[in-house]
Amino acid sequence: MRLTLLGPDTPFPPAERALREPDGLLAVGGDLSVARLRAAYASGIFPWYSEGQPILWWSPDPRMLLRTADFHPGRQLRKKLNRLAAGTLDVDVRVDTAFGDVLEACAAPRDGQPGTWILPPMQRAYRAWHAAGEAHSVETWIDGQLAGGLYGVALGGMFFGESMFTRADDAAKIALACLARFVE
Repeated sequence: MRLTLLGPDTPFPPAERALREPDGLLAVGGDLSVARLRAAYASGIFPWYSEGQPILWWSPDPRMLLRTADFHPGRQLRKKLNRLAAGTLDVDVRVDTAFGDVLEACAAPRDGQPGTWILPPMQRAYRAWHAAGEAHSVETWIDGQLAGGLYGVALGGMFFGESMFTRADDAAKIALACLARFVE
């Protein structure tokens, strides 16, 4: 396996090279600057690594793609969404009002998992990207409390979902459904 070692000015190799590597691992190193992240995402590459590892850059094939026209919520979620649309469900869906809180909630370890891939350097990087106007959060608020949501990156007519969390039944799914409807 031949990986590209990224220096400060080393460009990414073609993403197609990752197709020959296990799980799409493409490069190692570099930084998490907004410019580097933008170049990565524009080429179908993303960072993902664990504590104690260097930054690892991936481009797996196949890659999950959710077309908004193909998003079909289940029956129970559809009922909630209909109540939301009718104004009979006491839920607010907001965009970019609590990006940092959503990011931290997504970074919290989940039950049965030893840690998170959204390490402090990744959090700082996505906060900087949010400040640059391309990383966003979609939040579900219930009774004035953040109950669920997701964050991701809007770039080149695409939205790259990074992570979601929920503290109440279907709260993250409501955020996803609203995002899918909004970008339709």
